[in-house]
Amino acid sequence: MKISIITVVLNNEATIEDSIKSVACQTFQDIEHIVVDGGSKDRTLGIISRHRDKISVLLSEPDMGMYDALNKGIRLASGDVIGVLNSDDVFSSDTVLERVMRVFTGGSCDAVYGDLVFVNRDLSRIIRCWKAGTFSANSFGLGWTPPHPAFFLKKSCYEKYGMYAQGFHLAADYELLLRLLMKEKISAQYLPETLVLMRAGGKSRISFSNTFLRISEITRAWKSNDRKVGMHTILLKFLRSALQFYALILPDGPAPRLPSDCHASKIRR
Repeated sequence: MKISIITVVLNNEATIEDSIKSVACQTFQDIEHIVVDGGSKDRTLGIISRHRDKISVLLSEPDMGMYDALNKGIRLASGDVIGVLNSDDVFSSDTVLERVMRVFTGGSCDAVYGDLVFVNRDLSRIIRCWKAGTFSANSFGLGWTPPHPAFFLKKSCYEKYGMYAQGFHLAADYELLLRLLMKEKISAQYLPETLVLMRAGGKSRISFSNTFLRISEITRAWKSNDRKVGMHTILLKFLRSALQFYALILPDGPAPRLPSDCHASKIRR
């Protein structure tokens, strides 16, 4: 099986090189790295050009936002499995894709997902831990969501059930996961390991106004998939995010353990 990794970027000269190298150093052999640039005006394209030999497909043109760019990447992908690595993020080790693809080839699941940790900008400190846990029928109603950057999906599912819905500015990833897991009931297997290191911040966490917009879009995601959502689901979702700090607050809490071959192994609690 072949895996396609899609990286969407716009004016991110500070970290795009980390993401490119993170894909390039993976031990899994059959990888297609697709970079979709929205027409960067800083040094991003120059940095990408220096690593052009590591990138299978490069598309640079204006788009209608991150989710539109991701859809472009999905259409370009030739892999059996598709994953997303944001231009701020890196895989937790050089063997992440090898372990993910081992699950796909060893079973009949449609998706594989794992854990994620939020780190500071220079990858020197863990800020919070997103332990995904196993999915069940009532998980979304209890505020559960798998971490989108640590979610890998067969391309055939995009072809059958659709891609990222336009009209969502912050929660198209949530809507996609809700649609796939709740409405279409695809089979997903949990890999209980840290797969991605995500720099803290991001489009949906910039301001209070974005938080209210995200709540509105989460509600709309349920309605668009013919599901009723109560306020308790929204509250539980944000409570789960707050509890991701739990392991870091307690002095003896279960901090995530990163593999020894991690290229960012300098991370500490």
